Amino acid sequence: MSSGRDVFIFSAGKLHRKNNTLYFVNEEGKSQPLPVEQTENIHLLGNVDFNSSLLHILTQHQVRLHVYNHYGYYDGTYYPRDSTVSGYNVVQQSSHYLNPAKRLFLAKAFIQSGVHHMVRNLRKQGEATKPYVDTMMSRVALLDAATGIPQAMGVEGQCRQVYYEAFPFLLKNAGFEWSGRNKRPPKDPLNAMISFGNGVMYTTILSEVYKTALDPAISYLHEPSSKRFSLCLDIAEIFKPLLIDPLVFTLVNNRRIQPKHFRNEDGMYFLNEEGRKIFLTDFEAKMKETIKHRKLGRQVSYRYLIRLEAYKLIKHMIGDETYKPLKAWW
Repeated sequence: MSSGRDVFIFSAGKLHRKNNTLYFVNEEGKSQPLPVEQTENIHLLGNVDFNSSLLHILTQHQVRLHVYNHYGYYDGTYYPRDSTVSGYNVVQQSSHYLNPAKRLFLAKAFIQSGVHHMVRNLRKQGEATKPYVDTMMSRVALLDAATGIPQAMGVEGQCRQVYYEAFPFLLKNAGFEWSGRNKRPPKDPLNAMISFGNGVMYTTILSEVYKTALDPAISYLHEPSSKRFSLCLDIAEIFKPLLIDPLVFTLVNNRRIQPKHFRNEDGMYFLNEEGRKIFLTDFEAKMKETIKHRKLGRQVSYRYLIRLEAYKLIKHMIGDETYKPLKAWW
């Protein structure tokens, strides 16, 4: 399996195979090699043509191909055949979905971790956000009494609503206005950036789950359904407030992302090419940062923290170790 970088292609052109490696040819005919052995994921954010010959070499090297639409939002993934599949693990994973108590335990764990990281963001603002923190802590305490997934999701929704109400304290750039979360489509630049970041988070989690024996379509908080890898949505509850939201705040407050980095098409806002490049450059840098892991006793990257979460879920499902979701301590 490839162990290397993520490649982001923003321009229109053609991606093809030649002599057991990859080449991208842009509209002007300029060709750029992309060594497949050094590539882990390819993200197509431009209008790129490719054929089945390309898919064969991606399968051979276990490279994922993520496709985004005209607006920069995630469309889908070419996912090579699974080389880590484990029938036993799939059975255990399914049994935890089918057992209401086991499913609810995991659903609550994802929510608790997500709220922990939302509160962590708010606490960095000191006394100004303390009332919001106190409200969120009282709301998340209701999770203990939740007896089903709808109730648990209701508690999560209440916490998130309070979190969004506190956003003006986290966003210092007067060039942006925040009137609450909206999506499908995003109706303002901040929501467009959050949606874009959440899509990138989803593909990053999918890429890490792929390296484990988990089935990304069997989930617990989100209902499994066709056309999506819903386990990635579950795990994203942990990492969106830990990674995406702080990145949005930093880019806005440091004025690295400005109103000029967005386009408006009939009331739908989205990052333009320059804005996406800025966002993805900082996101990739964050993924490479490391922290000292308390249990492992060594430095691990933020990207590897995602895979560790998947490994912890496997250990829980096969009965080795009760799942304790990540709650950032640093």
